Amino acid sequence: MKKILVLCVIGLVTFSCNSDKSSSQITTETTQTTSNTKTAATHVRPFNKELPTIGLLMYDGVLQGEVIATSDVFAKLDIEGKQLFNVISIAETQAPIITEEGMKFVPDFTFDNCPKLTALFVPSAYDMYGQVNNQKIIDFIKKKNEETEYIVSNCAGAQLIGKSGIADGHKIVTWIGGGTQLQTDYPNLKVQNDSIVTFVEDGKFSSSNGNLASYISALHLLEKMTSTEHRVFVEGYLYLDRLQNWKK
Repeated sequence: MKKILVLCVIGLVTFSCNSDKSSSQITTETTQTTSNTKTAATHVRPFNKELPTIGLLMYDGVLQGEVIATSDVFAKLDIEGKQLFNVISIAETQAPIITEEGMKFVPDFTFDNCPKLTALFVPSAYDMYGQVNNQKIIDFIKKKNEETEYIVSNCAGAQLIGKSGIADGHKIVTWIGGGTQLQTDYPNLKVQNDSIVTFVEDGKFSSSNGNLASYISALHLLEKMTSTEHRVFVEGYLYLDRLQNWKK
């Protein structure tokens, strides 16, 4: 009888410990799920078909700053807290993109299911050989040129524009030191002197030297699509004046 009593006590203790552990795990998982839900509700922008859509092209080796600059500018809400744009990232597949700096970016859409775009931003990589020779990327740029109102290239993204042929006869600028080769490779482009030209616009096409100058091309288009007041608001939000005067 004593043995049975002891076994019963042990069983109760074991059951109690397991019950507490299970309850704790459930509570933790529930809290985490609730937290994730709140984060998504707060930060994920809904896709609104009534709004202009800004597409950010991505591929392995992309300079992440040129992707971030555009999203930084266009994803900002207006002064009243209203969403003005859909800002989406696009890549050839749904697989995470590995940037030049080693971060992983997960694209929102692929070339196959990308929605209609108002503007397409074409960034760069330090080694553009693979991208320029990727016919799927070139075909995507050509296809989107038919529907977009604006095409923007930053840095060596100009090589993809040149290879696609969509901006033949138009002014374009690339990274500092890359203009001579760009003109040789794509003689139908009107390549500007990158040693003195940071940003240029010609019709629906605009381009910049890239890196931090990508903010210039984004802010310029933002003002065209909204207003001077909103561009100034976003610049203030980004503390750009602090960047310009940081040595003082």
